[in-house]
Amino acid sequence: MAGTTDTPVTVTPGTPITVTPDTPVAVAPVAGPAEGAVRVLIVDDEPELTELLSVAVAGAGWQPFVAADGHGALRIARGCAPHAVVLDGMLPDVDGLQVLRALRQEHAGLPVLMLTARDSLEHRIDGLSAGADDYVTKPFSLEEVMLRLRGLLRRCGAEEAAEDESVRVLGDLVLGEKTREVQRGGVRVPLTAKEFDLLRFLMEHPRQVLSKAQLLDHVWNSSFDGEGNLVEVYIYGLRAKLDKGRAPMIHTVRGAGYTIRAPEQGS
Repeated sequence: MAGTTDTPVTVTPGTPITVTPDTPVAVAPVAGPAEGAVRVLIVDDEPELTELLSVAVAGAGWQPFVAADGHGALRIARGCAPHAVVLDGMLPDVDGLQVLRALRQEHAGLPVLMLTARDSLEHRIDGLSAGADDYVTKPFSLEEVMLRLRGLLRRCGAEEAAEDESVRVLGDLVLGEKTREVQRGGVRVPLTAKEFDLLRFLMEHPRQVLSKAQLLDHVWNSSFDGEGNLVEVYIYGLRAKLDKGRAPMIHTVRGAGYTIRAPEQGS
């Protein structure tokens, strides 16, 4: 569930991937833990709290993704395939239990830790019945939340699974190595085999300028200079599929080659 975030699979503490109620997808630049890090989606509309949790999550070596409302949480969860979710029970747009049920429908085995200001037995029963794996009542200690979250991840084997899977994340762009699927903003982007290979190589080197010769060598296993137009054709096709109504991610550096980077926040 849960959910992010901006350079391929790397996040600096305190700079989580964020979706607010009025942004369709996560676009904030993020640098994160190494590839294969556990992805944790934090869903809460209190910026101070999400910042605190994000720093703790990043400090544990995991990658935080943040949503400020329920709809943003569902979009990010579809895009980043989180290993765990920390979910507030009271959100500005929909009830947290509704979000929990929706997450459960799409991600049956995803561990969810609920945060709630309501400490009634009835509310806990409702949450557990809806699919929550554990509960923490506000105000809470950060140490308790992290211990409970680590326990959930350990019980479901998420850390081992994260090491085995290969998912690259750059802004709202997600590439699955094993599934060979690509999503942008939670929407699947169908690519040909060679388009996928080209995008993967670009995402392996975010913000670096790659020449046509490098792309030909690594993607096509060719060094023939006359095939430079082939690269241009495939770059054009990738842009057409990835950008559709969104800020561009693949940029031409005149006379040097191409680079991929996450859009600036707000662009």
